[in-house]
Amino acid sequence: MKKHKINHDDWIVVCDGRKALILRNAGDEKYPNLKTLEVREHDDPPTHAVGAERPGRVHSAAVTGQTARSAVEQTDWHDAAERTFLKGLAERLDKAVVAGEARAIYIVAPPRALGVLRQAYSPTLRGKLLGELDHDYVKLPVDEIERRLFT
Repeated sequence: MKKHKINHDDWIVVCDGRKALILRNAGDEKYPNLKTLEVREHDDPPTHAVGAERPGRVHSAAVTGQTARSAVEQTDWHDAAERTFLKGLAERLDKAVVAGEARAIYIVAPPRALGVLRQAYSPTLRGKLLGELDHDYVKLPVDEIERRLFT
């Protein structure tokens, strides 16, 4: 972020697959002052509460006439929930850009979350995206995020 100018009212979105902080620079490019606009989280229940059934099995007749059986891989419910959460976040950011709430957006997220987000960016959002930083800062307090980004 040190290379980028964070102007007054620019948004910085700090997220991972479970939580997102939407921050606004209430300061200016020389003296940034991040303020929390929104905190988004999704519940992450244990696997046994989400995917109650055992993995299925597939039965198929081979060319030789014999029946083959194989297990179907267990669905990763946590991964699916994180992808859904990040896609919803991208939709929220797109709506903010279209509505004029956000003029410029910077994303700070771990590499895996950035990969999911990049697939969900609309052309409008992509046009307002001024930078990405691959760090996991979402569990830090806002003042610590600000210190790590700007000093």
